[in-house]
Amino acid sequence: MVSVRKSLLQLLFAGSFMKRWNDKHRSMDLVEIDKQAHKMMVAWMLYELNSRHLSEPDRLALGLEIVEGGLFEYLYRLVITDIKPPVFYQIKANPDHYGRLTAWVFDQLEPRVRDLGDDFGQRLREYLAVPEGTTPARRILDAAHLYASGWEYSLIKRDNPWDDELLEIESSFRDGLARFSDLAGVADLAAGLFEGKKTALGHFGRLLGQLRFQTRWSQTPRIPETSVLGHMFLVAAYAYFFSLAVDACPARRLNNFFAGLVHDMPELLTRDIISPVKQSVAELGGMIKEYENAEMTRRVFSVLTEGGYAGLSDRLAYFLGIEIGSEFYECIRDEEGRAVRITPEDLSERCNLDSFDPKDGQLLKVCDSLAAFIEAYTALRNGITSDQLQRAVWRLRTQYAAVVLFGRVHVGALLADFD
Repeated sequence: MVSVRKSLLQLLFAGSFMKRWNDKHRSMDLVEIDKQAHKMMVAWMLYELNSRHLSEPDRLALGLEIVEGGLFEYLYRLVITDIKPPVFYQIKANPDHYGRLTAWVFDQLEPRVRDLGDDFGQRLREYLAVPEGTTPARRILDAAHLYASGWEYSLIKRDNPWDDELLEIESSFRDGLARFSDLAGVADLAAGLFEGKKTALGHFGRLLGQLRFQTRWSQTPRIPETSVLGHMFLVAAYAYFFSLAVDACPARRLNNFFAGLVHDMPELLTRDIISPVKQSVAELGGMIKEYENAEMTRRVFSVLTEGGYAGLSDRLAYFLGIEIGSEFYECIRDEEGRAVRITPEDLSERCNLDSFDPKDGQLLKVCDSLAAFIEAYTALRNGITSDQLQRAVWRLRTQYAAVVLFGRVHVGALLADFD
């Protein structure tokens, strides 16, 4: 039986400590988990745009290959930590050196992923064994990686005018993305990033990147600080692994990952308003939701639709639960393609089928709360004394003490592992 353990949750959070571009002058810290979030958001866009011609089973298979490939690459990166990209590229070019490094990496990861089942471990091993590839999933992930890294580069470029590596670095991003110009959407993303053109997709890509500027728990000191962008990736990863644990169908697994990946996107427009504030004034939560939806329509949905990306806009709205009132409600598509709210019981017993395009709500909320718990718990373990953090840990332990997801995931027992 597939299960999720404390060690995996903490490993996934470790990307919040990993500094990027740490040999360059930076006006703000750039961390690995933020980059991975941006990368997978771009990968989602490219997936949607480049899978329309596929049959539904092939489209889902491609989506799962992209999601798991992104997670595998992140896990690999967490283990090799500070190896600089030029050095790592040299290792990848030598099959013997890469094979030995990868065997060691898998040995480090195996205890953390063992409870996800033999099939998952085998897929991880097979993916890592091949350093590069030309499959559609690999190409989409590579293009998304180049865009997210190039976006980071644009932040530090002006801070390092004396650096003789900069021209070479920028050329590598430009030339790299040019190799993927046959993929729908790449040209618009590159034009928005490097040429300053106002493309709809470029606007959306830059907007998503700005979520790394948004600090969570902004009035509470923490180590490490986390951004809304990184938090969303953490929720997405948790949601995917929990989906495996509850035996979700492929479409549901895919939807849960992508819904987690964008669930806090409206906070770009309202900032991170903590739950006690939302709950302190009657109807404030509803007022905030109305404002978020109006701003999302004005600044995101309408821009994408008018720019020729109505499909992306519709899919994003589905993940955010716009039609049904919340991203934390279970939903499916009816025969006419409309989003319909259902109960968790219906989802598990009747609608856990690809044909329903199902998406979890309660599971996503649990993952959102778990990510908040990890953030608060880690800060306390790192010596930050704060009433707000202690209350958050206590509240979440109490709230989920008896929660069991679909009879398979005992959330309270999982939290109890954090002593």
